Amino acid sequence: MSAEGMTGRLFAVLSALLLCLVAGTGAGYAAGSDSQAAASGARPFDFYVLSLSWSPSYCDAEGKKANKYQCGKHPAYGFIVHGLWPQYEHGYPKDCKSDAERRVPRERLRAMSDLMPGYGLIIHEWRTHGMCTGLSQDDYFAALRKAYGSVKVPSDFPSDGGSVKPSDVEAAFIAANPGMPSDGISVDCDRKYLREVRICLTKDMRFRPCEELERASCHASSVEMPPR
Repeated sequence: MSAEGMTGRLFAVLSALLLCLVAGTGAGYAAGSDSQAAASGARPFDFYVLSLSWSPSYCDAEGKKANKYQCGKHPAYGFIVHGLWPQYEHGYPKDCKSDAERRVPRERLRAMSDLMPGYGLIIHEWRTHGMCTGLSQDDYFAALRKAYGSVKVPSDFPSDGGSVKPSDVEAAFIAANPGMPSDGISVDCDRKYLREVRICLTKDMRFRPCEELERASCHASSVEMPPR
């Protein structure tokens, strides 16, 4: 074989090796990126859950350990915002890696305290759930306020305390909010108290079903709902 032929054959072999190396590196990078996104919860979420906590249940259950600002208010708080949580159709992200600012400025804490009466709660919700949305702090807390404004809290809860049926609480919210599906709301309870009402919302704050959450709803026949 001539020197020119040898040079051409060698060039072809080297080119093929180089193409294989580049292809292999690219595949490895793509797989790594997908794996990191899944691990951090960075993939796009599907919908929100707005969690409304019945404040008197928290105050009664915690007693002297309860947040004094929240539980010392007169008249007492009723439903407050626990959080606005991004959700997948199955499961949810939390504690995501993010370049967003972790510190929540005091001005924002004060501005949100009408819905979330506890600075620690606001900070926790931003770091645990808000940073998984891909939104800035401004946009996340604006979305939280919009979500709260999209839900009408019914006023016919017992004012003198006593027990309630979780199914009656769900029915009251559905009646007060036209378009809310029966499988788009979930009531959370412990062994004694009604704790929260959780409502599923699209990213533009419309009601939607969420069967996975609805299946986890409180199955007690009745629970306590302390008065305000």
